[in-house]
Amino acid sequence: MEHRLLGRSGLKVPALSFGTATFGGTNEFFGAWGSSDVAAATRLVDICLDAGVNLFDTADVYSDGRAEEILGRAIAGRRDQVLISTKATFRFGTGPNDVGSSRHHLLRSVEGSLRRLGTDYIDLFQLHAFDAQTPIEEALATLDGLVRAGKIRYIGCSNFSGWHLMKSLAISDQRGFERYVAHQAYYSLLERSYEWELMPLALDQGVGTIVWSPLGWGRLTGKIRRNQPRPATSRLNSSLVVDLGPPVADEYLYRVVDALDVIAAETGKTVPQIALNWLLRRPSVSSVIIGARNEEQLRQNLGAVGWELTPAQIAALDAASAVPLPSPYFHQRGHFSERNPAPV
Repeated sequence: MEHRLLGRSGLKVPALSFGTATFGGTNEFFGAWGSSDVAAATRLVDICLDAGVNLFDTADVYSDGRAEEILGRAIAGRRDQVLISTKATFRFGTGPNDVGSSRHHLLRSVEGSLRRLGTDYIDLFQLHAFDAQTPIEEALATLDGLVRAGKIRYIGCSNFSGWHLMKSLAISDQRGFERYVAHQAYYSLLERSYEWELMPLALDQGVGTIVWSPLGWGRLTGKIRRNQPRPATSRLNSSLVVDLGPPVADEYLYRVVDALDVIAAETGKTVPQIALNWLLRRPSVSSVIIGARNEEQLRQNLGAVGWELTPAQIAALDAASAVPLPSPYFHQRGHFSERNPAPV
């Protein structure tokens, strides 16, 4: 397994990491993703470690804390072999302060995650979303204090827009706070808007991107094609998951899948392996999070590494997944491209 530096930090992370949203399945939303218990999770962790995947991503809200508990038990006795990434900001409780990035909520969140994970430190702690009601200085000062206390080692964020991230980095530089080294972002062949603002920012500021849902919210599993019924087991069968997920037009999806099918025939690789391999070649990407309901899915996703798409195959995927650029990006690339080169 290839390991890459996480942004400008000295921490190396595997090109593929494992997401634990499939652990627990204690509510309708996460139950549609999976429901691995401790025994099943332990087996998946075993396979990951054997393959060199040692970064495990979780969050307090995954199955109401149950995913963190299961991960903690699955890695028991081998904490020194793994890197743990967890997140907080979303509502975790019914009280008025059980949500957001306030000092009150972040301190309680970190203590809760440490307890559920059965560890005394978190390798990477990320804000799960931007909280517009908490001053950025308050959130960063709190995270900085947690690093100095040894409870977390690196900080990151997730689902920030470009100005959220850049303002946060500027405040860190100005105040001498710990700096975000990672941004966990949604990016796939079905959603390339990450490239417009966040990718150039990541390259300029040295922020490593950790990609979540790289198979387009379960649409690039190879089981969804034109004129075929959806698979019986899929998170897309849950209206709650579909409603809360990123929308994708059917024709656009089929166009991308058609291109993937052509390359699958050329390479002998599967549709998800090709989609993951494409992401691993993108600038700024430090790690791509893979998930799995079972061993078969995990082993298939692990097959995304150890080989490379040809330039012609990458170009074909780029073309199939291209969408018209919104303003001001079409203007920057079309009218002043000699001074504003595209990052990809």
